Amino acid sequence: MAKVGRNATLFNIAANLTLFVLKFAGSILSGSLALMSDAVNSFSDTVYSIAVFIAVKTSHKKADADHPFGHHRAEPVASLLVAMLAGVLGAQIIKSGIDGLMAPQFKVFSLIAVGILLFTMGLKTVMWRYFRSVAKKIKSPALKAASIDCRNDVLVSSIALLGVFAPLLGFQNLDYWAAIVIGLLIIRSGYQIGTENMDYLMGKTPEKGVLDEIKRRALSIKGINGVHEIKAHYVGNFIHVQVHVEVSKDMTSKDAHDVGNQVRAKIEEMPGVDRAFIHVDPR
Repeated sequence: MAKVGRNATLFNIAANLTLFVLKFAGSILSGSLALMSDAVNSFSDTVYSIAVFIAVKTSHKKADADHPFGHHRAEPVASLLVAMLAGVLGAQIIKSGIDGLMAPQFKVFSLIAVGILLFTMGLKTVMWRYFRSVAKKIKSPALKAASIDCRNDVLVSSIALLGVFAPLLGFQNLDYWAAIVIGLLIIRSGYQIGTENMDYLMGKTPEKGVLDEIKRRALSIKGINGVHEIKAHYVGNFIHVQVHVEVSKDMTSKDAHDVGNQVRAKIEEMPGVDRAFIHVDPR
């Protein structure tokens, strides 16, 4: 497991657990229902962040007899869990907004709640940017999903903050309308996470630019006269490639084998490519 990925996932667990304890204690002291609802959200975040840690750790395990092509699908599976939780969270927020419009609740202003929510929004913003950066660096779909979830949490905490300030603002229904809009946005982000990671699990072909680069690299090897078939698909968040290359029929079998190995090595240098399988066709 890459050290940067391990540190990010452990930070995710620690931060979410800290926020849960802080919000739960703050809701007891302040009597804020909005803060209690946000504490429940942080508890679910703690549970899924443990799942992300396990997934990232598993995905970096070496191939074995039972998994000859590695464990790369672990991260998309965890990301689908995040997507489902986003859908559930969004639906709950929308329901809370509609229930509030139908039967507005009495709200209490609390400086404790304001402080905790502002701290939450600040920390989650840092986590969002940090996880997004690490996800790009190690190409981790699970951490990318975690970054989007942190962004969603900033929106959720903003709703809770509106609820806390509602008695002072004189707009009792403002946070309910905001909840409905933000709930829809969270469901949309969950859908985007889900569809992207389903592609990883279903073995989707990478974009055309990747295929073009594979062909260019194959043709750059001396002795390769042509490329007549390229197949590539995702295995988890990494790519497996199958290429048919053409060599002279007069080339010895040893030279053809060596050229094929050079093509394989060149393609496997590409970011995101895990394995390349080369078929050498004498022409």
